[in-house]
Amino acid sequence: MAKKIGILTGGGDCPGLNPAIKGCVWTAEKLGFECVGLNEGWKGLVEGKTVKLTKKTTEYLVTEGGTYLGTSRTNPYKKEGMVKRCLSNFKKLRLFALIAMGGEDTLGVASRLHADFKFPVVGVPKTMDNDLSATDYTFGFDTSVTRAMKAAHSLIDTGRSHRRVMVLEVMGRHAGWVALFTAIASAADYVCIPEKKVRVKEMVEKVKKAYARKKFALVVTSEAAELEGISGDLEPQQKDEFGHIILKERGMGEKLASIIQKETKIETRHSVIGHMQRGGAPTLFDRILGLRVGIKAVELVKEKKFGMMAALKGNEIKAVPLSKSTGKLKVIDKKWFEIMDILFD
Repeated sequence: MAKKIGILTGGGDCPGLNPAIKGCVWTAEKLGFECVGLNEGWKGLVEGKTVKLTKKTTEYLVTEGGTYLGTSRTNPYKKEGMVKRCLSNFKKLRLFALIAMGGEDTLGVASRLHADFKFPVVGVPKTMDNDLSATDYTFGFDTSVTRAMKAAHSLIDTGRSHRRVMVLEVMGRHAGWVALFTAIASAADYVCIPEKKVRVKEMVEKVKKAYARKKFALVVTSEAAELEGISGDLEPQQKDEFGHIILKERGMGEKLASIIQKETKIETRHSVIGHMQRGGAPTLFDRILGLRVGIKAVELVKEKKFGMMAALKGNEIKAVPLSKSTGKLKVIDKKWFEIMDILFD
């Protein structure tokens, strides 16, 4: 009887997860394993909910966004008894190993299970925020920025036509990679990121300068950007099971547009791309990256290199410890601040 590998996808969905699932399943069958999917992230292991995965069922997943297995933000360490149920169901399902696909939270659980119980788990990094350490890029990021970039181009068209300032709000909880890359690629006039509090006077002056030159301007902001000297009213209290503030009602784009219009007396509009960044077919880059890390994850299972993650280093997929991927977030640093000073002058 072939050994079985369980696969789960946890946390926020993003383009590239389905290609990664295909990479796992097709490699597993070639190496003599069977695959079973666990529905809705760690919730699937807690409740023992599964779906059979084969080459036939996953053949065209490389073209599809979202995740075939479903997802959730379930944290087994949050409620008493859940970890025990995970371990019990792992045995009941007769799994040889588990491949966990996710970001800092999903992989954090995987890392902890391995540390606490020598749990046979391998990680696949994914996040549209691109904020995981130990890997150069995560799939989902390229697609989300490409989608946001197209939205920015549309706002430039209508802003130029109506002589307006346009503000685009994009996703990004702790790191501003999506906002920064979107702003750079769309020739925006200013960018607001979580790593650097927004100096309102500086932003207003740069917007006025850009508008005077071309009669329109574009500002790109992360949903989690903060204004210097202002707090409290922008902090919603609802949190998920991993303790993260839910940002759905934050309204940073709207807030910035109001400030800009008040200070410049220029008609200003805002737009929020929101969850459209998460859906849709993955870009070529994310399809290939997803497949490659999925393939590597199964190879790590075969080699019994548990507690490891398939990471992109340069142009190679290498094994790195899960603990290194979850210990510290990858955020925008001084090198990028210098680039921002050049491009958003």
